[in-house]
Amino acid sequence: MNLLNINTQSLKWLCAGLMFLLLAFFCMPLTDAWANQTTTLRFTERVEIDGAEILLGQIANFEGDDVHLIQQLKNIMIGKAPLPGESRQFDLKFLLKRLQQHHVDMATVVVDGPPKIYVTRSHVEIQKQEIEKIVSDFILRQVPGNNQTMRIKDIRVMNDVVLPKGRITYKVSAPRSRQLMGRCPIAIDFSVNGNSHKKVWATAMIEVLGPVVVTRKPLGRYKPIAADDIEVQMLDLANVPANVLCDPDAAIGKRTKKAIGAQTPLRANSVELPPLVKRGDLVTIIAESQSLKITTLGQVKKKGRKGERIPVINLDSKKILHAVVVDTNTVKVDF
Repeated sequence: MNLLNINTQSLKWLCAGLMFLLLAFFCMPLTDAWANQTTTLRFTERVEIDGAEILLGQIANFEGDDVHLIQQLKNIMIGKAPLPGESRQFDLKFLLKRLQQHHVDMATVVVDGPPKIYVTRSHVEIQKQEIEKIVSDFILRQVPGNNQTMRIKDIRVMNDVVLPKGRITYKVSAPRSRQLMGRCPIAIDFSVNGNSHKKVWATAMIEVLGPVVVTRKPLGRYKPIAADDIEVQMLDLANVPANVLCDPDAAIGKRTKKAIGAQTPLRANSVELPPLVKRGDLVTIIAESQSLKITTLGQVKKKGRKGERIPVINLDSKKILHAVVVDTNTVKVDF
C-alpha cells in the first residue's frame, strides 16, 4: 500500500513537469519565433556595381538562416545598370514589387533601408591627353625611326572616354586610301574584356617635308625650261599637288604647256617634251634589220616629240608610213 502511494505521487510530479514544459514552449514570445523564420534585406543609400545588370545580391545585405531563399533573392535582376559613371534611382516600393514578381513569399522577408537607393556603375575615365598619346605613338610607328622629314603638328580629341571597369585594350586605325600626312582622321576602338565598347575619332595634323621643283621666275607658255629657271625646295607635301616634280632632271629640257608664275611647284602635267619635228619638215626615213638598212626621204605630216609615232609620207612611193621620231632629222619605221 505504501509502495502504490509512492508511485502515484511520482507520476503526478512527472505529469506536472511535462505540463510546465509544454506551457513554457507555447508561451514563448511570438516575435522571437517569427524572427528565426524570416530573412532580412538591408539596403544602403548608395551602391556601386561593375556589371551591365543590377542584381539584388549586389545592392542588399542579407540576414537569415534560409540559405536557399537568400541565394534565390541574390539572383533576382532588378534592372539594367546605368552607363559607366552614371547612376540610377530605385525606391523600396519598386524593390518590393520586383520580389513579388519573382513569387517571393513576402511573409518570409523583411526589407529595411532608406526610401531612395542610388546605384552607380563603376567606370574608368581615359582623358584626352592619354588618347592623344595613343594616336601619336601609332603615327610614329608608321614611319622609319630615322625619318627627319615628318612632324606631328597637332592632335585633336573631342572628349574624354568613359568605359566600364575591366581589361581595357584598344585598336588604332587610319584610312587605307590615303597617306599619313596633312589632316588625317584616326579611329581608336576601345574594348573591355575582349568586347568592343566604344569607338572615338581623333584628327591629326601631320607635316611631311619633301623635295619639290619650284619655278624661280615667271615662265611663259611653251618656254623651254633650263636649270636656272627652277630650284628645289623642301615643302610640306600635304600642301602641294600630288603630281609635283621632285627631281629637277624631270623638268630640264622640257617646255611649259602654259604660263606659270614664280615660286610655283611644277606639276608633271604642266610640262612636256618640245616637239622635235613639225608638219612639213623633211626627214630621213630609216627601215633596218640585222642584215639590211634602207633609207629614203620623207615629209612629216604631224608634229611629234621624241619617241612618238607620227605619219610621214615617203616622197618616192607617195605612201604614208607611221614612224617613230628619233631626232630632228630622223624617223624610224618597223621592218
